[in-house]
Parts: sequence; structure tokens; C-alpha cells
Amino acid sequence: MRSSWAFRDRTEAGQALAERLQEMSLTNPVVLALPRGGVPVGYEVARALAAPLDVILVRKIGAPGHEEFGIGAVVDGAAPQTVIDEAAAQMAGATPDYIQRKVAEELALIERRRTAYRTGPPVSVTGRTAILVDDGIATGNTAQVALQALAGTSPTRVVLAVPVAPRDTLTRLGAMCDDIVCLAVPDPFHAVGAHYRDFGQTSDAEVIRLLQLARDDMASATRP
Repeated sequence: MRSSWAFRDRTEAGQALAERLQEMSLTNPVVLALPRGGVPVGYEVARALAAPLDVILVRKIGAPGHEEFGIGAVVDGAAPQTVIDEAAAQMAGATPDYIQRKVAEELALIERRRTAYRTGPPVSVTGRTAILVDDGIATGNTAQVALQALAGTSPTRVVLAVPVAPRDTLTRLGAMCDDIVCLAVPDPFHAVGAHYRDFGQTSDAEVIRLLQLARDDMASATRP
């Protein structure tokens, strides 16, 4: 891990992350990216590892009146899972009714994104090495709920791979996965975007394009 690192953009960050992951013994890997910013990073990792790329659909739960301040996260599925930072929620004045309403709203958005993003059937992680990728981690709430969701899908190994994150968050998440690969661990940590020269928003169109490109790559690799 490095204490500081400025990435040109998510593509460069993904390529650097892929180099580190290639040094590991990863059996039958599948890359699961957190949309939207994690997808360009995940695409570079998947391409380097010749692995399938899919998304894991998680949404942040924002504080009342301050949506950018995350107090938790939610992931959909047969049994939707929610992680709430109780201390942060109480400090922000988020009532149980507010949280329940926000969870329902975010699950509805997840479903719309699932319909838009899905370029084929979901990739199974059962019996495989699941690599969870994002463009960086701050509070870790989104990564935490994603790791909880992965635990129920029977992977043989779970790797959390990100370009940048604070040390305390990595320590907390370490108990939820088998390995962590993180290239930059700044101290003090201010924001993920501070470590990118280009941290522009990733569009839905770009997510769809990269997911389809990844599927095309895998089809070409398996074609006789």
C-alpha cells in the first residue's frame, strides 16, 4: 500500500490495480464493480485478468437535507440488505421512518438501473474468486453492504480491490473479506476525488458501454 498517489483518471487507476492483482493467485476470478465510478476501474481489472465483469447494485442512503453525507447503504436481492451507521444517523436526525422511506426509494432506483445496465444474465460467483472493485472508499458503508451481499453467494474467496481508501475503513472492512488490495492509503484522508486529476462523473451510457465491451471480450476469448 502507498501513502499517497495521484491517478490521472479511473482508467489509469484500474490498470494500476490490475497489475497488483495479477501478482496474486486468483482462481477463476469474476469482477464485480460498484456503479457508476467503479465500472471503468473494474473494466481494466477484468480485461487484465481475462475475467467476466458485472455490477453489484448498491445505493448510498443520504442524511436528511444532506444527501451527499452517507449514513448507510442498501443492496437489492431476494432479501435486501441495509447497513446503517447508527451514530451518524442519530447525529443527522434520521428517524426510522426516514430510513425506511429512503431504503424503498433507493431500491426502486436500483431496479431501474438493473434494467438499464443488464447486458446479459448475471454472472454467478458461486465457487469463484469474487473481486469487489470501486474507484475508492471513504466511509466504507457501500462496500460493507456489498461484501455482506457477496457472503451469501458462496464465493471461494472475496477480494476487495480499490485504488484509494482511509486506513481505518480498510481495517474495519478487512474482517469481511479474504484479501484487500489498496494502492493509496492517505493520511489524513479527505476525499476519494482528491486523488484523481480527472474525477468526472461516470455516465450510465459509459457503464452500459463498458459492461457490453467486457461481455464481448469474454465471448471473443472463448470463441473457437
